[in-house]
Amino acid sequence: MAQPLPQRLKFLPISAFATVMGMSGLAIAWEKAQLLHGFSGVAGVLFVVTTALFVFLALAYGSKFLLYREEILKELHHPVRLSFFPTISISLILLSIASYTIDQSVSQVLWWCGSALHLLFTLYVLNAWISHEHFQIQHMNPAWFIPVVGNVLVPIVGVEHGYFEISWFYFSIGMLFWVVLLTIVLYRIFFHSPLPGKLLPTLFILIAPPAVGFIAYWKLTGEIDAFARVLYYSGLFTTMLLLVQLRRFTRLKFFLSWWAYSFPLAAITIATFVMYQSLGFVQLMWLGNILLACLSLVIIMLVGYTAMAVRRGEICMPEE
Repeated sequence: MAQPLPQRLKFLPISAFATVMGMSGLAIAWEKAQLLHGFSGVAGVLFVVTTALFVFLALAYGSKFLLYREEILKELHHPVRLSFFPTISISLILLSIASYTIDQSVSQVLWWCGSALHLLFTLYVLNAWISHEHFQIQHMNPAWFIPVVGNVLVPIVGVEHGYFEISWFYFSIGMLFWVVLLTIVLYRIFFHSPLPGKLLPTLFILIAPPAVGFIAYWKLTGEIDAFARVLYYSGLFTTMLLLVQLRRFTRLKFFLSWWAYSFPLAAITIATFVMYQSLGFVQLMWLGNILLACLSLVIIMLVGYTAMAVRRGEICMPEE
């Protein structure tokens, strides 16, 4: 049964901002495709829709902060939901990337706001992990990468705005903690109980750090060297590894965590277009087009499932 609106606002999850990440990734992927194929239109519409979605969620979550501050404090101390708070700052950074070709001054403001806020979130989350008293290995899941992935995103447009040293600072943080967390995540997956069904889609987040890291490194260095290839092909292999388990994911009940499919797929799509742009291999162009088609279909599916879940009152519900 659907909850009344004030009650639904009370249980609005911070993970809802993952929808902005997915939509932003789709907009940026289409923008890249348009530049390579010489057409326009789609990316601009997606950017407007994504911006409206971010504003709506920001107002809704801001209202939750004013009315139900104790619920936000619970999320800040939750071993899983804590990692989703940086999706707010990541959304700002992604909107900065998506708006760069539209208005560079707006892009720069969004970049500064997103980068500064993300640094604060990273420090807060890492401090919480270090000084915790109740986290267990079973709480570990790929969503813990989210604070790290945001740092690696900063150079993508930071370089365009001329902030090279700041961009290297964020890139270094992201790559260092990606390696550390990757080891812990794989240990948890290999040697402990399987992830619960609600969190299984977060496995796709494993694609994002190497794919985004590749794009950021390419922006910082301007070339495809050995390290860039290691990053890209690591992301591509991880994508293949997860796609061969597709039946496992299609059997899951819909949760908001399904949006974890979207941004990582967008990241590897954009990375593939960057590889094609740099190397000129036609096979990479076709692979990028296929990934873009898959990403677009996934987003359409996610929007449809999310709309039905909202209509049935299944999204903003108290945790079981």
